[in-house]
Amino acid sequence: MKKTPVIALAICVTVAGFSGAVSADPALKDVAHVREGLIATGMALEISKRCGTIKPRRIRGINYLFSLRKHAFDLGFSRAEVDAYTNDKVEENRLIVIAYGRLQDLGAVAGDEASYCAVGRAQIAEGNAIGRLLR
Repeated sequence: MKKTPVIALAICVTVAGFSGAVSADPALKDVAHVREGLIATGMALEISKRCGTIKPRRIRGINYLFSLRKHAFDLGFSRAEVDAYTNDKVEENRLIVIAYGRLQDLGAVAGDEASYCAVGRAQIAEGNAIGRLLR
């Protein structure tokens, strides 16, 4: 009976080894740097739309998006894969839900401009990815 667990373990290790070698690279949606960059950009745009005193840094934002695209290319993703990801409406909606959830977690309240302004000013003060896209 003691051989069964050892055999099962050996099979699991072998399958895991082959699956890692055979499987494709992660999908672009699983690349944290790109995904988080898109979420941060969306959050910054939403803050700038909802707070009249905070403006987006448009050129910085465009450059940031191009840097995310370049990062994906550097990882070996093709132009077609990047375009497919950026045009995927299901993924876009998923990221929007995440962005709104994070804004709520930070204190933004739908219909309350002051709360979006407070969140925006806090992000600018922190100098994080969201704050760097706002002024």
